[in-house]
Amino acid sequence: MTLPPPGDIAIVVAGALAAGFVNGLSGTGYALVALGFWLQAMSPLTAAPLTALCGVAGHIQSLPRIWSGVRWQRLWPMLVAGIAGVPLGTLLLDHVKPNPLKMGVGLLLIVYSGWMAFVRRPPIVTGGGRPADAVVGLIGGVMGGMASLSGPAPAIWAQLRGFGKDEQRGVNQPFNMSVLFLALISAGIAGFLDRTFLIWAAITVPTTLIGAKIGLALYGRINDVQFRRVLLALLMLSGLTLVATSLI
Repeated sequence: MTLPPPGDIAIVVAGALAAGFVNGLSGTGYALVALGFWLQAMSPLTAAPLTALCGVAGHIQSLPRIWSGVRWQRLWPMLVAGIAGVPLGTLLLDHVKPNPLKMGVGLLLIVYSGWMAFVRRPPIVTGGGRPADAVVGLIGGVMGGMASLSGPAPAIWAQLRGFGKDEQRGVNQPFNMSVLFLALISAGIAGFLDRTFLIWAAITVPTTLIGAKIGLALYGRINDVQFRRVLLALLMLSGLTLVATSLI
């Protein structure tokens, strides 16, 4: 078995550690961090399913810690709609130009996170019930199928619902884990899980779990306000990254 060059391994390990830490701390943002490193060392066809695999592994590791925040009666409408939205988003790929999509979503995230960072009393949405939750889940699933952007919609919605940090992760993590798992299965069916993928998986999964464990330990030390700030910073970074990549 031929290993990748040492320089590439170092870049990928650094990305897995950083992304695992962010995912363990916030419950989201794995692909955003990892791809910034990994695309320097591997093709997108390998990097995309690899982020899905490592993201799922990190979510599974941290599920016992945030399980108390899972409320199935509020989660299942989002989850069912999100899973249904993934193949729909994949079908829409041929009809939507990626750069305008990235630009629009990026600007939305920048405006939202900037506004929420300065308001004293964040708005809380109490109406809509399960149908509104399902619409948000569908949006997240479609965006996940189109551009691997399943995270922002449920993250924003959980904040607007006024959930605490455990409740936010109780929505975000099972949702993102399910969408990523579905994306991984799709990649396997498409034949992308080749020998190169397996070599990188053997390197990145353990490294991701180490980073996620450190992030999860820090998560236990922050309060709801600090968690909100962390999540808003990630949403802002995600928006800036999307806008920047849409201009290339």
